Amino acid sequence: MTYLSWPRGECAYYICSSFQECSRYLSSDEISDFLDSAIRNRISVRLIAEQHIALSRTIETPKQYHDDHVGIVHMKCSPKDMIRMCGSFVRDLSEATLGASPEIIIDGDVDATFAYIPVHLEYILTEILKNSFRAAVERHYKSGSAHPIPPVLITISPPQKPYATQQHLPSFLSMRIRDQGGGVPEANLSQIFSYSFTTAGRNSEYYVNDEDNGSGGGPYAAQHVGGSAAISESMNGAGLFGEMVGRGVQLGMGTIAGLGYGLPMSRLYARYFGGSLDFVSLDGWGSDVFLKLRSLDDAEDIEIG
Repeated sequence: MTYLSWPRGECAYYICSSFQECSRYLSSDEISDFLDSAIRNRISVRLIAEQHIALSRTIETPKQYHDDHVGIVHMKCSPKDMIRMCGSFVRDLSEATLGASPEIIIDGDVDATFAYIPVHLEYILTEILKNSFRAAVERHYKSGSAHPIPPVLITISPPQKPYATQQHLPSFLSMRIRDQGGGVPEANLSQIFSYSFTTAGRNSEYYVNDEDNGSGGGPYAAQHVGGSAAISESMNGAGLFGEMVGRGVQLGMGTIAGLGYGLPMSRLYARYFGGSLDFVSLDGWGSDVFLKLRSLDDAEDIEIG
């Protein structure tokens, strides 16, 4: 299997897991800086290759392609449709791994469309929803309880320019993903975008190791991957990677949490074309993720982030 043919996220998995082995020798900032650069370069190479292939196929067989696509860019990408598609996948994954899932409510400008690369948005939404679903289920779900799990609320804002009087500036579409999963303790917020940090339990859904973090339980209790310990244990079917990856392989669907690179990778994809991903926590209540994505239909060149 070649470098470019690896599924999205699989290449990053091997890169990130390798660097988690080095966590005892490198600081979290050093690991994150290197991985940001390496993965961004990988995104660039794959993007160029896929765009070239898509445009070449369009020229060869134009009747097989839709007018609303320019290569891999969907000129009328619908966030609502993408949310429903990703939400359906994450709901199945959550019910298979955690036993339940919250409802997704979409409001705002639900019919908004913008020019974007669907596979990038798919990755971002899937990772954010996995976090929101897990947090909401682990905080509110109890087997046999009649109390419903609070829904995940996604608000869509239509493409807007930063300043209405400056029409030459690019436009951005924004989304807010809100859950009631308890939020993130203040002590963990500074690490939420670190590749060497994960909030998932190690051997069970509600695992807490006071020796690891001392922060107590809950869906956002900090769990630092123990470098070579986590990797070596996974070789024998135990540890974080063995438990989470093994479960995902059995289901054929991936994992709901535990690998530690969902948020930093999502932010990297969001920033690639000049957008942003910001995380705001109300500890004890829930979290908001603010996603801002640049519409790619602007005439001028795009500065790659």
